[in-house]
Amino acid sequence: MADPNSTKNIGLRGITVADTKISKVEGDKGNLYYRGYHIHDLARNSTFEETAYLLIYGRLPGAEELRHFTSQMILNRDLPDMMVHNLQERPATAGTMDVVQSAASLLADYDADPRDESKEANYDRAINLIAKLPTMVAYWERIRSQQPIVRPRTDLSHAANFLYMLHGQAPDPGVARELDVALVLHADHTFNASTFAAREVASTRAHMYAAVSAACGALSGELHGGANTRVMEMLHQIGSIENVDEYVKTTLESGNKVFGMGHAVYKTYDPRMFVLQPMSERLGKITGDTSWYDMSVAVMESTVKHFKRLKNADIYPNVDFFSASAYFYMGIPPHLFTPVFAFSRVAGWCAHVIEERFAEAQPKPQLYRPRAEYIGNYCGEEGCVYVPMNKRPGEPETPSS
Repeated sequence: MADPNSTKNIGLRGITVADTKISKVEGDKGNLYYRGYHIHDLARNSTFEETAYLLIYGRLPGAEELRHFTSQMILNRDLPDMMVHNLQERPATAGTMDVVQSAASLLADYDADPRDESKEANYDRAINLIAKLPTMVAYWERIRSQQPIVRPRTDLSHAANFLYMLHGQAPDPGVARELDVALVLHADHTFNASTFAAREVASTRAHMYAAVSAACGALSGELHGGANTRVMEMLHQIGSIENVDEYVKTTLESGNKVFGMGHAVYKTYDPRMFVLQPMSERLGKITGDTSWYDMSVAVMESTVKHFKRLKNADIYPNVDFFSASAYFYMGIPPHLFTPVFAFSRVAGWCAHVIEERFAEAQPKPQLYRPRAEYIGNYCGEEGCVYVPMNKRPGEPETPSS
């Protein structure tokens, strides 16, 4: 008989499976730290390149270290010609996350020595993946929409270069900085589903490209990535601020969720929301259209009100809620929201793969091997007896020759 206090069938929530020094979430207090630095400090003062260095190497870089790291990312931005040809041969209906997942694994073909599992080789792979994922996304978007690809530039930041490759023109510096901050906010979030997938694959001693490909696959599922896309779809469906309250009231009373509201870990405000909400407002003013931001605020306030009335409980917006309108204001189409999330989070994925392989406490990967409780018992404790096809119920007996 199953133990009523068993912790199975809860998606490993609340179960500690490994140690990490990369990031820390305080769900009850609404805090997020990367390597000991609060996310608000990094959003105010850092860049994505510096934050990626922090995650990968475990400390903030010096000026020369950051210059070298950034130059290596720039040198690795473009894709091999054969990978570009591969993208051009894919059907235009292919999902962008499916394209990114398969392209990430293809990078192993271009690794000078994929069997080199030294720490330095994995640092180089991390730089390569962080540099190339935005290019994959931008190239695929232009290929699928029958536009010529725009090759990366060497004089733009990581965020600005993506917007340039996506739109074919250099972005407004203020808009590029907003994307840079958004990438910092999304770079890691401890053992979420995609990060766990990356670490589990890394624990088998598969290479980093396989681990990142697995993480992309996990992120492509709608229960993990894609919530900010659903937020934007919801805003389009609502249409105008006058329709907000009735939409929210009907949605919640029907037992459905308002996308972007609530979080599995945070029991108060998601700390990233405090950066993304004013970001969305600023971008709305830059574009001259604050309607998406205004509607978002109205949805948030209406959801809080009706959720309290129906559940007598509080609910708060998560990272996806205001990132939806922020990305939309940047000219990023909703179907690319999850891929943008991926090419930010790849910095965290790579950091976790390196930690899984080289952590001081356990220098060799501990193969992930959870248990499952078998509940079949189809034929009792002795098991089933194999019955030939012609003897099975409902099958006509084959005449003997």
